[in-house]
Amino acid sequence: MLKSLTVLALLAAAPAYATGLDIQVEGEANGTIHIDLLDDVAPKHVEQITALAEEGQYDGVVFHRVIDGFMAQTGDVENGRLGSDMRYAGTGGSDRPDLPAEFSDLPFERGVVGMARSQDPDSANSQFFIMFEPGYFLNGQYTVVGKVTEGMDVVDAIKRGHPRSGAMKGKPGGMTKGTVTE
Repeated sequence: MLKSLTVLALLAAAPAYATGLDIQVEGEANGTIHIDLLDDVAPKHVEQITALAEEGQYDGVVFHRVIDGFMAQTGDVENGRLGSDMRYAGTGGSDRPDLPAEFSDLPFERGVVGMARSQDPDSANSQFFIMFEPGYFLNGQYTVVGKVTEGMDVVDAIKRGHPRSGAMKGKPGGMTKGTVTE
């Protein structure tokens, strides 16, 4: 009995496996971006992102808003697929409900992944963005869902949009595949 309790205590003390997301990118940037998802910080958002990735919803979705020195935004599974009318990219979400904010005290540093939303803090759905540079003005106002741990060189190579709006001209780069990892 004591041996069983010792084994249970050791298992409980072991670190939990983190969920990750591998994004295959093609366009001006080519390669894989690995994101460690922070399910302990934003569990509902991570659950939604992983469910969408497992369903293949992110496959073929473009980076529709990319502002040099700020961030690259993607994840509009409704209106952001390559070949669709890019004027609507960034206006859609998924068929899942919007999520309540899960704000934290984690800062928006280079490589941090946050959930995009409208003016309503509880409107995040499927879109997310990756920071090129720190954006501390976002702290406490957007949900942090992860951090790029491999492939920042790929993030840095993503085609940039208009300097102020981030709107894309021509063919944008995109995610060819999103895969959930352990």
